[in-house]
Amino acid sequence: MVRSFEGYALTTAEILYHLPDHPHLVQTYVWQQYDVAPKFPALQQFLDFWSKNLEGKLHSVQVAQAARGRDKLRYANVSLAVH
Repeated sequence: MVRSFEGYALTTAEILYHLPDHPHLVQTYVWQQYDVAPKFPALQQFLDFWSKNLEGKLHSVQVAQAARGRDKLRYANVSLAVH
């Protein structure tokens, strides 16, 4: 609860990435954690780790965040640099 006062909210990211052995195919990965909009530092850290350590090249990332005090998701109007 304290983190919600600091701006943290449940954040969900749908990550599409190319399969390493079949780059023409795209796979989905769902990431979820409490993070702070609009910069999403935890998500940025995860995507940096992915880019440096995993073979599947990132295709796109779609981010949604739970509205504070409500059980609804809203799409975050943010553009994240993947490279």
